[in-house]
Amino acid sequence: MSEDTIRLVTIGRILRRRWRLLAVLAVVGALVGYGTSVLFPPRYTASASVLLPGQWEERELLTQVDIATSSTVVDRAAAALDWTGVSGTELRDRVSAKAADGNIIKISGTADTPERAQQLSDRMAQQFVKFATRIAGGSTDSEAATGPESLRQQVQETNRRITDLANAADPGQTVESVQARTALEKLRTSLEEAMTKLDQADPANDKAGMVVMGPAARPTAEAPPTRVQLIVAGALLFFLLAVIGHLIAARVNRRLRTEPEIAAALGSELLGTVDVAGERSAHRPEGGGPRAWFRRLLGVDTRWDVPTPQRYGDEAGRRIRYRRVCARLREQLPAARRLLVVVPEGDEIARRAAGQLVTEAKGDPLLRVVEVSADRPLVPDRDTESGVLVVLSAGSWTAEQLAGIAEACTDGRHEVVGIVIAGTVRARPTGPAGHAPDDAAPAFAVRGHVRGDSA
Repeated sequence: MSEDTIRLVTIGRILRRRWRLLAVLAVVGALVGYGTSVLFPPRYTASASVLLPGQWEERELLTQVDIATSSTVVDRAAAALDWTGVSGTELRDRVSAKAADGNIIKISGTADTPERAQQLSDRMAQQFVKFATRIAGGSTDSEAATGPESLRQQVQETNRRITDLANAADPGQTVESVQARTALEKLRTSLEEAMTKLDQADPANDKAGMVVMGPAARPTAEAPPTRVQLIVAGALLFFLLAVIGHLIAARVNRRLRTEPEIAAALGSELLGTVDVAGERSAHRPEGGGPRAWFRRLLGVDTRWDVPTPQRYGDEAGRRIRYRRVCARLREQLPAARRLLVVVPEGDEIARRAAGQLVTEAKGDPLLRVVEVSADRPLVPDRDTESGVLVVLSAGSWTAEQLAGIAEACTDGRHEVVGIVIAGTVRARPTGPAGHAPDDAAPAFAVRGHVRGDSA
């Protein structure tokens, strides 16, 4: 089976066994999204379009986009709006501009009401046109007196001086006076022609005359993220975080699941595997109180990473596996009459399997079951026992915990003579006659209907 299939199976198991917890977390995420929408009031965005006539290159359009959102334009728009408590610095985060097809600059403004959003985008467009026209040479002020417009003023002043000189010349018809007036007129004509050529060669004239294409449309819907979007995003985020958390927990899980790993951690051999009828409470920790009730309500009182019990066999088939384990104990330790059965505390499956094993042994050998803590194991000192039989379920304990149990057995002067691994199965429904009697098991075995590996 590929890793992708395993992941899909794992995710399906999470959804199936933790759906209550995931639903609660999704609701919590939706509430968080709603609270976020309350803290941040709704926003509305309006856009105004500015047409740039003439031929423009792409880099020039990008320059105009930067100019439209520059601090100078924003500050002038803030001054024109004169909103209480709103400065140009605050407006810089609420405006944006982009270049559209057809030499159009779209300027957008965001505010807490549709009316303010419309006003902001209109003022931004107007101030952008004024500022762009000024720097292109369409108007003058004291700071731009050294530009082309200043040169025009100087030419006009020169023309007036020429006129004054021509009037002051000798009004007579002497050759000198006529030549002087003719030279002054030629100078005036040359200056006018030079200014005409300068105006024709100025590229700013082709790119002046920006036009605001009407007022911005008043927005009718909130700008994203809306309240609904925040609620959905919060629910989805918490849901995904919960699923990812389960996957990470399964990834870093160090519990041993395979038989060779368990045998190596305990330093003994595996005598067989036995089965107990699967019950929902098999993986549920004991205890009561509000906390246990709350965990049961959320469905987190049972482990989700335990494989689903498979339909295996009836009671007679399961008892045969227990009897085979007892037979192997007799073959391995023929002189043993007493064995200590060690079960990790909290392993309900192993505890039930140990009880069934004691029943099937029928005193040969005599088994005494003790539960020890997996974190701080303490095994009773050796008395008349011939060894220790460890019964546990797979996928429940780490290598460190099992090694600790083995060391506790050594401290108690016990030898681990074998390991029995218990698992859960779904019992087949019995017929009208009920469960098979004890004497029916051998006949069942003789007919060869035992399913699965031998214990």
